[in-house]
Amino acid sequence: MVGMNQLQVLKTLTTVVADTGDFKLLSQFQPTDATTNPSLILKAVQKPDYAPLLSEAVAKFKGKPLDEIMDRLLVRFGCEILSLIPGRVSTEVDARLSFDTNATLTRAERLIELYQAEGIATDRILIKIAATWEGIQAAQALERKGIHTNLTLLFSFAQAVACGQAKVQLISPFVGRIYDWYKKSAGAAWDEAANTGANDPGVKSVRAIYNHYKKFGVATEVMGRAFATLGRLPRWRAVIC
Repeated sequence: MVGMNQLQVLKTLTTVVADTGDFKLLSQFQPTDATTNPSLILKAVQKPDYAPLLSEAVAKFKGKPLDEIMDRLLVRFGCEILSLIPGRVSTEVDARLSFDTNATLTRAERLIELYQAEGIATDRILIKIAATWEGIQAAQALERKGIHTNLTLLFSFAQAVACGQAKVQLISPFVGRIYDWYKKSAGAAWDEAANTGANDPGVKSVRAIYNHYKKFGVATEVMGRAFATLGRLPRWRAVIC
């Protein structure tokens, strides 16, 4: 690995996934997969390079409900991303539906239909859904239909176990946010030195999830996200599958 930068080393250890709406950067960093969400798309379309995509969607689907226009914009970005990467793109269902199983199912199926209309194979799409109880039920139903899912907003072992039981394709534990919660809860008693490296609460949480999945033969992939620092990344060789 002599002469390789951190990103190149990381690619030899695991699958690198870009979390962005700025798809023009993908050629530079060449991730395998990518994931995005409405907030990232909103950030992207404020840039001159991407603003025409928003204008085009609004003009083309004028008179359609706002949620449909947003889904079509998400799919447009997803298609652009898939033209630049070899793997999958995760596209998120409106987070406001996180506690409504049927509404989540309906939106997920619409996203898949929009991708299929663009000639994109279903196996290149992950539908990103919040890991609420209702979201997990929706994901389980989608997986049974051959539509694969990425369960996000995942902060606990219990959520991960439920996702594994639902046989979802992938989960996205929030490493940095777990760390932040423990740090805030500890307040003045927080010992930074004692909670870094292998003792980082976020790393420990995902390691426990990974070990549980391996012990019980759960095929669900684990994709750690929301890393607060670059210093956390090398440790993921042990916990990302």
